[in-house]
Amino acid sequence: MPTAPATVVDLGCGTGSLAVLLAQAGYAVDGVDLSSRMLAVAKEKAEAAGVSVGLREGDAAKPPCSPGTFDVVLARHVLWAMPDPAAALGNWVRLLKPGGRLVLVEGRWFTGAGISADECERLVRARREDATVTLLDDPALWGGPIEDERYLLVSRS
Repeated sequence: MPTAPATVVDLGCGTGSLAVLLAQAGYAVDGVDLSSRMLAVAKEKAEAAGVSVGLREGDAAKPPCSPGTFDVVLARHVLWAMPDPAAALGNWVRLLKPGGRLVLVEGRWFTGAGISADECERLVRARREDATVTLLDDPALWGGPIEDERYLLVSRS
């Protein structure tokens, strides 16, 4: 992550866990989610934490945000669920300011759901030159060994 108070949009923010943590760290955060019920929980979390998070109802595949307005586009466990991941990534990249970062937390789970790190990297590199994958396979992160592929992909331009 760049230094706070960088601007971050958390796509598919759900109940706002990451958005609130980032706001507590000094980032200017907007969250987008399709579910008004999830956004209501996110609003409660932000208020309880004493932070401001801009929350918008909308489709993460086509976020209701202006192009070129964010230093970071963040999505956690969202890309794999998109009907057209390539199109969603194209929309996400357009939200970035020059030099902005795309931060994806994804996985390919033992159930067969998800997106592999190789496929995610291929999709990102179709739009950006840089993509670095870091496996999140340390058992300390999960309370024990895992059998699936969990990773962080960061793309800087």
